Amino acid sequence: MTSIDPQSGFLLDADRRGRSRSPSLAQARAELDMTASDPFLEHRSLLFAIAYRMLGSVADAEDAVQETYLRWRRAMEHGEEIRSPKAWLTTIISRVCLDQLGSARTKREQYIGPWLPEPLAGVTPDVAETVADFDSLSIAFLVLLESLSPKERAVFLLHDVFGYDFASIGTIVGESDAYCRQLAKRARAHMAERRPRFTADRAQQERLTADFLRAVSEGDLPALIETLTDDVTVFSDGGGKVNAARKPVAGRDKVALFLTNLARLAPHGTSFRMEPINGQPGIITLINGAVQNVVTFDFADSAISSIYIVVNPEKLLSLPSALSGSGPSEDQTQ
Repeated sequence: MTSIDPQSGFLLDADRRGRSRSPSLAQARAELDMTASDPFLEHRSLLFAIAYRMLGSVADAEDAVQETYLRWRRAMEHGEEIRSPKAWLTTIISRVCLDQLGSARTKREQYIGPWLPEPLAGVTPDVAETVADFDSLSIAFLVLLESLSPKERAVFLLHDVFGYDFASIGTIVGESDAYCRQLAKRARAHMAERRPRFTADRAQQERLTADFLRAVSEGDLPALIETLTDDVTVFSDGGGKVNAARKPVAGRDKVALFLTNLARLAPHGTSFRMEPINGQPGIITLINGAVQNVVTFDFADSAISSIYIVVNPEKLLSLPSALSGSGPSEDQTQ
């Protein structure tokens, strides 16, 4: 499994998608004695937070952090004068992410079925510390970001989420201050069009998630319907690797029937557990203790308006080590 050494920001094991660890990275780690005061380590959490929101993938965000470190190391070796390490590192990782987004967009157009971001489970202080941070971390928010162009996404995140001024952002993305303001305004309009006007607060989200879990696990169709909006939609991401609905399922009755049928067909040893996913209440399905899928929600008018189911096994590999094991669970057996 891929993980990051908290003292260095390096990938510890072979990349979970089958790529070997870069020799240059291993050499860099061996040759450079990094201390706790190294500016890269000081800002690594911020770099990952930016990269994950930009790319929607833990693995790709780790790659971007890794590439940023290698460029930082080369700059140090060449004696480059860097007055503000934070600004320099933020600029580099933003540009690395913009490059990745260009190729990612092509891949996602060829993706089998709906594409969903890779979920983060458990407590994630590296990427969110405040309520606003968690709002910008939700799967629903990351899905909305997919409607933006790469530069709109970068400008919107850097300004509205991370608080950078337009002059700094213009330097990062290679555009004027005025154009960056236009990009941000356009991005906000796109996001506002797709966001519900009224959404549930944290307590309501937890109650709705618990009610949803109880209704699905007990096969209680009327109770499940009560948790859903009329126009609720289910998006399933299997990536063509496992069985999953390749088209969204829309409408309260269709969604409720779809979900109760899935639960009814669950094999012996299936259990459901509530866990924090991307800063919001979510559900993890396990079979004999192995993670099978992750379910997250978008909420509107005190009900569930969208359901996101990640089944693609490549997007679930980082989850087992992050599970808290403290959330309520429901057993489902045949």
